[in-house]
Amino acid sequence: MKRAGVRTPGARPPLALALPALAAVALLALPLIGILARTEWTELAGHLTSPGTVQALKLSLLVSFWALGLSLLLGVPLAWLLARVPFPGKAFVRSLVLLPMVLPPTVGGVALLLAFGRRGLLGPWLEGTFGITLPFHTSGAVLAATFVAMPFLIISLEGALGGLRPRYEETAASLGASPVRVFFTVTLPMVAPGVLAGAALTWARALGEFGATITFAGNLPGTTQTLPLQVYLLLQDEPEAATSVSLLLLAIAMGVLIALRGRWTGTPSERGRGAERPVPDGAAPIAVDTDDSNSNSNSDGDIAVDPPGKDAPHAPHVPSDRRWALSADVTGFTTLTLAAEPGTTIAVVGPNGAGKTTLLRALLGLTPRAHAELRLGDEDVTALSPHRRRVAWVPQDGALFPHLTALANTAYGLRAQGVPRAEARREAQGWLDRLGVGHLGHRKPAQLSGGQAQRVALARALAARPRLLVLDEPLAALDQTTRAHVRHTLRAHLAGFGGVCLIVTHDPVEAVSLADRVLVLQDGRALQDAAPAEVTRHPRSPWVARMLGRNAWPGTATADGLALDDGGTLVAAEPPPPGTAALAIVAPEAVSLHRERPAGSPRNVWPGTVREITTSGSRLRVLVTSAEAPDLVAEITPQAAAELGLADGVSVWTSVKATETTVVVL
Repeated sequence: MKRAGVRTPGARPPLALALPALAAVALLALPLIGILARTEWTELAGHLTSPGTVQALKLSLLVSFWALGLSLLLGVPLAWLLARVPFPGKAFVRSLVLLPMVLPPTVGGVALLLAFGRRGLLGPWLEGTFGITLPFHTSGAVLAATFVAMPFLIISLEGALGGLRPRYEETAASLGASPVRVFFTVTLPMVAPGVLAGAALTWARALGEFGATITFAGNLPGTTQTLPLQVYLLLQDEPEAATSVSLLLLAIAMGVLIALRGRWTGTPSERGRGAERPVPDGAAPIAVDTDDSNSNSNSDGDIAVDPPGKDAPHAPHVPSDRRWALSADVTGFTTLTLAAEPGTTIAVVGPNGAGKTTLLRALLGLTPRAHAELRLGDEDVTALSPHRRRVAWVPQDGALFPHLTALANTAYGLRAQGVPRAEARREAQGWLDRLGVGHLGHRKPAQLSGGQAQRVALARALAARPRLLVLDEPLAALDQTTRAHVRHTLRAHLAGFGGVCLIVTHDPVEAVSLADRVLVLQDGRALQDAAPAEVTRHPRSPWVARMLGRNAWPGTATADGLALDDGGTLVAAEPPPPGTAALAIVAPEAVSLHRERPAGSPRNVWPGTVREITTSGSRLRVLVTSAEAPDLVAEITPQAAAELGLADGVSVWTSVKATETTVVVL
């Protein structure tokens, strides 16, 4: 595999692009080379340690750090607002943020004078009410540096927030974390590289600010004369000293940029290379060489995680005796009415785009595509924000917080609800133990396999003590053995759960073994809502029938059977009245394969071609396509396949008895 950015032998850039690029590099590099060439190296130390330069340097550091603090205090919330909240005039606000970056600094200084000067818009009020005078004062230099430098932080952080999937913040809210807690314990830690990069650029820009400072705050030694202003004065009388001080500012700027390169602004894979490596499913735990302070970090502000002892399992929280029935009226893209008694588990199935995830997000209050009038027990939670509903969610990808360990992830919801630290840790460890990942509590998500991470995400939702549990394909990443164990654990918990559980799945075993009801969605509408046995016997959706492993063909009833929508006819023993929309269902084992046209009783006989042969346990499933009938799947033994000489492309005849066809009225 070729590494990105590595030029292969013989690959030459065209001269039409290479020459202007080299000219641009020269244009940028020559002024810097000029500073290096003209620096009096023997006098450098003397120039930099002169009283005026030292005083200006101290003042520059003071002003730049104060400007950085103000930028963080004001800019971080503004960046979050621009990245996360739609509001009228957002484009105008973003333009205001960018304006100081393109505005001439002296014009910015004039604008500050007209706003905060003694004759400006706010200047007289500030001076008369608070006695604050900004022009020709150190605070004025801080304000000027903040005005010019803060956009660097906002733009950098807004980009980082834009690249952060809202799924993490939504999951934290579903665990009971308030928006402020989510911001400080999930959002900020996850965009820390963007914050650090923006802060470094902001500080460097504030340190080098000149035009707005001299225009608004003046050039008073010890008060507003920062290092760039000192360079300006030295150029008039001591150009050699000005060159030395310029070299100092250049070195600081280059140091910031070199520190930023790769460390804070690189891709996640570059930043984490060699530190956190996913573990394959079923593999033994791998010792990862990480710093103890990192692996046991208290990233959520509350939970310090220690590696759990294998000999000290903890019992999870015993559910309370409270019961929460579910009543929901969902409108929008997904439209249905749903009611369930406490302790009910509902499997939500349907093809992609049927509205399954939209239904879950509507119950969580997280989507504008659908709205749910929701009651849990005796409480109407429709108007409550997601973090107050106590509806725990496991999204498809788990959305584990990457900066927290598995134990801290699992305890997050408990701590958000005010559970004491020791109790939260004990209960979280108990859930991890029950799901077979207790020994991985000290690992970060990037050090877990997909199946391990999915079990941790499930433990986190179960530990949050929800009133409603919504699971979006929570077992999809597990191997068969682990899936059976986790399914058993989940079933045991749901047996005593006082609320309702909705689980989206494409696995018929999960739907039958975990659910009391199966809700079939299609195009955002409820097509069927019945017990698993009823859905298995009489599926009303071709997709569900195929999920259950059956052949399913929609059509219109005729006197003898069905005229199939995809072409062809099917003779059935008990067809519904002619003209009725219906679904013909044929089990794969009821389909017979022949090399010659069969004689005898079968009334449905079609020629076809073998297109695919797959294994299903100890039997083979053979896909046969035909120009006279829809595609169908037959299930036969390997011995029968060998006797028939089946292979891809072989011509065969298929037959189905009329009595083996089940017709379901739609």
